Amino acid sequence: MPPKPKITRDMVIAAAFEVARNAGAENINARTVSKKLNCSTQPVMYHFATIEELKKAAYKKADEYHTQYLMNIPDTQESVMLGIGLNYIRFAVEEPDLFRFLFQSGFIVENTILEMIDSPELVPVISAMQEEMDMSIEQTKEIFMTLAMFVHGYASMIANNSLEYDEKLIATYLERVYTGAVLAITREEAT
Repeated sequence: MPPKPKITRDMVIAAAFEVARNAGAENINARTVSKKLNCSTQPVMYHFATIEELKKAAYKKADEYHTQYLMNIPDTQESVMLGIGLNYIRFAVEEPDLFRFLFQSGFIVENTILEMIDSPELVPVISAMQEEMDMSIEQTKEIFMTLAMFVHGYASMIANNSLEYDEKLIATYLERVYTGAVLAITREEAT
């Protein structure tokens, strides 16, 4: 009889991520994760002393997935800024359980938007925006914060089934918010 395949820590995290993705983070537990892995609960609890630790590891994986999703901007998209903003909202449409896990579950590490903007996870996003806008990192972060408030509000309404997704309408308003944020920064710099 061949030996049973070894369940690794990464396999447990991947299974917990899939539970969060398909059923919501509130359903991550030893039983649901072990069912995904087709094993007993023992390997799950071997790698994670508590379900809270497992949820934090799944959260980290979801956060990495989200960053990759944001940065996957179609070649047809004229603006990196608009592409990232639309991807953020589209993520809420396509992955509502992951969106809620990332932004509405209490697992987020940062306590304020100012802490969030300086987090290592946002470096690729801020860098892409800065390169496109040809502005200082401080100016880019200011514009990002304005856009973040807009896109997060829209995405939250969509993820919680309060608003239908209309990409053309959202793109129009996102472009207006972006233009206004750039104009405000430019005016501030001129004074």
